[in-house]
Amino acid sequence: MIICGLDEAGRGALAGPLVAAGVILNSKFKKYNIELKDSKKLNRQQRERIFKAIVASGSTLGTEIITARQINNRGIGWANMEIFKRLIKKIQADKYIVDGNLRIHQRDKNVRCVIKADATRKCVMAASVIAKVTRDRLMQELHGEHPKYGWRMNAGYGTNYHITAIKESGVVRYHRSVFVTTALNHS
Repeated sequence: MIICGLDEAGRGALAGPLVAAGVILNSKFKKYNIELKDSKKLNRQQRERIFKAIVASGSTLGTEIITARQINNRGIGWANMEIFKRLIKKIQADKYIVDGNLRIHQRDKNVRCVIKADATRKCVMAASVIAKVTRDRLMQELHGEHPKYGWRMNAGYGTNYHITAIKESGVVRYHRSVFVTTALNHS
């Protein structure tokens, strides 16, 4: 049975896109002798090393991106569902395991949403790493455009530094308006 793991990165960020990945690990990945974990339990160097090994192994993978503008227009709930639906259409598998408690129904697709799958299923752990590294790289690029927000270090999340920068300089098009408003009201 071919199983595709899916996970996202950036759901709770104040800025930047939502990125999701789907991964079908193949047997060649084992030769890299790398222990997979949820991306949140790895440092940047570990995530980069695993990312490169997944790609080099020839494992099947795909990514999808929902922009901050789309999140502002349609909401994070829509974005979270839509991004996984796109990946399921993009990657052929017998079964899909999505991290979280969503209710994703795709016609003629075997989709299971599993809470904490990124801690228990290797294919989902791999997807979490691909999504996180892809998003971090995008935030590095955006940092070059808007360095005052510190996205190189905070990846768009609501750190004190980022919130202070928003208070001093306002928002840019990569910010998520509802998230920023909530963060400012609680700071």
